[in-house]
Amino acid sequence: MLLRSLNPLAVARGDDVPDAVTIDGVTLSRSDLVGAAGALARRIAGARTVAVLAEPTATTVVAVVACLFAGVAVVPVPADAGPAERAHILADSAAQAWLGTAPAGDTVGRELPVVPVRLHARDWHAHPEPDPASTAFVIYTSGTTGAPKGVLLSRRAVAAGLDALAEAWQWTEKDTLVHGLPLFHVHGLILGLLGPLRIGSRLIHTGRPTPAAYASARGSMYFGVPTVWSRIAEDERSARALSGARLLVSGSAPLPVPVFERLAALTGLRPVERYGMSETMITLSTRADGERRPGWVGVPVTGVSTRIVGEDGAPVPHDGETIGALQVRGPMLFDGYLNRPDATAESRTDDGWFVTGDVAAVDASGFHRIVGRASTDLIKSGGYRIGAGEVETALLGHGEVAEVAVVGVPDDDLGQRVVAYVVARAGTSPTPDELIGYVASELSVHKRPREIRLVESLPRNAMGKVQKRRLS
Repeated sequence: MLLRSLNPLAVARGDDVPDAVTIDGVTLSRSDLVGAAGALARRIAGARTVAVLAEPTATTVVAVVACLFAGVAVVPVPADAGPAERAHILADSAAQAWLGTAPAGDTVGRELPVVPVRLHARDWHAHPEPDPASTAFVIYTSGTTGAPKGVLLSRRAVAAGLDALAEAWQWTEKDTLVHGLPLFHVHGLILGLLGPLRIGSRLIHTGRPTPAAYASARGSMYFGVPTVWSRIAEDERSARALSGARLLVSGSAPLPVPVFERLAALTGLRPVERYGMSETMITLSTRADGERRPGWVGVPVTGVSTRIVGEDGAPVPHDGETIGALQVRGPMLFDGYLNRPDATAESRTDDGWFVTGDVAAVDASGFHRIVGRASTDLIKSGGYRIGAGEVETALLGHGEVAEVAVVGVPDDDLGQRVVAYVVARAGTSPTPDELIGYVASELSVHKRPREIRLVESLPRNAMGKVQKRRLS
């Protein structure tokens, strides 16, 4: 059973938890979830695919659980999606209805029927277990290189991914997970909602991931993206309130080393960093019982294999420095892109490895370091291959740099020149020459930025990732 802690028979025997999920001011017990989701599952039985407006509410939680009970594929739709994006998602997925509520404000998607979610409805009938190979979620990518693609995640893949994390993080029913992440991506929805429901731990969703909300939740595990952790690290009182936790987990983008080190100093906890994608869920992670090295995302989780290859297709040396294209295999990988056999075929090698599109290095102990996207973070300058992430990490070590994004810009002489977009800390005014010289003193001289562009802010998506394609 995918949601093991919500087994109706176990709950009927009295295996209840009165505060299984707390979200948007509502607390749901296990029996609340089973009863309300069971009633909705009977109403949607036989449907193929439904859309859920992924707001952080109890309605969203019940809607997702009901679909998993009934074996209906869920299409989580971002609450802030624009009309064009929403129209594409609904048409591409062939969603048959909205569960809960439909978006207000425009007509896109309004033609679909709306099936209400009644939090106080109850139905205790057991539901036949769906085929493990059936699609549980159609999660749409961010669409940085075209229209968003629907990632098909099976029930079997979701279960394998969560079980691997439970082992790596020693995640048990005794934990209380706290986060305030969006519920339309793998991080917040599958890890952050289904993880607790499979493992049996409690979940507190804070609505928004503010330092104060995290500090007041008193959990044992916390999930956040680097932007969240950066804000917490700057709020000493809130950071120290997390010192009673067991794990601080960071993902969806690289955690700057200075943020890692400040969190460790304030909380006494070295953050767990991990790596994954919508297509793969989490494939690499540092472990609860292992080394946690700033700037590195650890080792393959159970069932996962990785390889890093150079431009000639041969594996790169495991020296922690040589970078190449990261490829992965494992039981938690997706089944393909919906309606895109071409993209599905292009994403895999002839011998069955998934091509992540990311550039990485691995050391002799199997620890991985992600440099960034091959399309934006691998810079070829003057005959050298330079990882943008390495330059960004160096710049973040400068006391007057708050945020940075490094890109390669076409250059007639070098092929590409390294350009850094820098947000200075409040009250400071670093000069470009000062920052260029700083990087040259920290790294090889050829890795220094040839140009520094001081900006007020960096463009980011809902998950906190910098959108480098919008930098110019």
